[in-house]
Amino acid sequence: MNERVSLINDYVSGDFGISELSVEYEVSRKTVYKWIERFESGSWEALKDQSRAPLQHPNATSAKAEAAILALKAKKPLWGAPKLHSRLVALLGEDCPVESTISQILRRHGLSRVAKRRRGAVPSEQPLSHCVAPNGVWSADFKGWFRTGDGHKCTPLTISDGHSRYLLCCQGLREELGMVTVKPLFISTFRQNGMPQAMRTDNGTPFASTGLAGLTLLSVWWVRLGINLERIEPGQPQQNGRHERMHRTLKEATTNPARRNLARQQEAFDAFRREYNEERPHEALEQKPPATVYRPSEREYPQRLPEQRGYPDDWEKRMVRKGGQIKWRGKDVRLTQALWGQEVGLRPMEDGCWEVYFEHLALGLFNERKGHIVPSKRLIIKPTEDDNDLL
Repeated sequence: MNERVSLINDYVSGDFGISELSVEYEVSRKTVYKWIERFESGSWEALKDQSRAPLQHPNATSAKAEAAILALKAKKPLWGAPKLHSRLVALLGEDCPVESTISQILRRHGLSRVAKRRRGAVPSEQPLSHCVAPNGVWSADFKGWFRTGDGHKCTPLTISDGHSRYLLCCQGLREELGMVTVKPLFISTFRQNGMPQAMRTDNGTPFASTGLAGLTLLSVWWVRLGINLERIEPGQPQQNGRHERMHRTLKEATTNPARRNLARQQEAFDAFRREYNEERPHEALEQKPPATVYRPSEREYPQRLPEQRGYPDDWEKRMVRKGGQIKWRGKDVRLTQALWGQEVGLRPMEDGCWEVYFEHLALGLFNERKGHIVPSKRLIIKPTEDDNDLL
């Protein structure tokens, strides 16, 4: 820079010609002319080194593509770079940038968030069974309650298909979460989508109880419909991780902030369900929406509850009475009130012991001498011949 300033000073003084300046500063005449032109166009600041970077990079994201990314992000604020990329491929074709570039653009505009450090995944001791096709396993749960703008509680009941992640039901409830409240929602879902092979839940009301085999009126109804029961271990929500992950997305999209009343909140749930099923790409489905993978079950909901399956001829049969007991040689044997009106079968064992079944469920071991039933440690699914190809 000092040499350039000195050269210009000598030129301005008029004591040196171009050829003399070229010899004095040991540069070509072309270089002398370059610095004189720089000085005359921009004074002393123009003598500083200028960037050699090209004005346009051949691989730079076009303004059109960047505008499309920002516009789609504005419409889908909860979508990250992978989901945006899957949608932009159809919109932009070959001009669509890769995921990392989309992520950088979002970060540059302050539209991305730093992901929290995740703990190592905890392996599930009881992986989802029959999940090789839709309707093998449905998951049902209540997302934690919250208050709408008018101060009332809202507890959404959610039902989803384990294979396709299709959200079958998302209904906000305000009443007590019992059999009378939730059964109509399951009936509506069964009529619209058919029935699954198995239903996976936690151990809370109304899905399970502390009684024999954890049975409730709701789970007994499922068994009568031919639906297997699957329950996660207490305190192990990762065993139903697919459904829990959906709950996190549901919370982000519909409860921040909560709507002013239950009717408006249900509108938000319905809109979320449509987008989640039909628009939102899912990474586990190769960035396809669940609706492209899910198909209704071929097991239609019956107009009438099917008759109970018969037990083998060498088994004892007993009808469960109103108090949840059966009669055995003139004495009452306690089972569970959830089985009121249902027939149970007792398979003969040795030494006065009987294995107690309700439909295909092994409930426990009945000892005649002690006069009570020792419950099974875990809910055991005893497959029937019709289930063998599904297990």
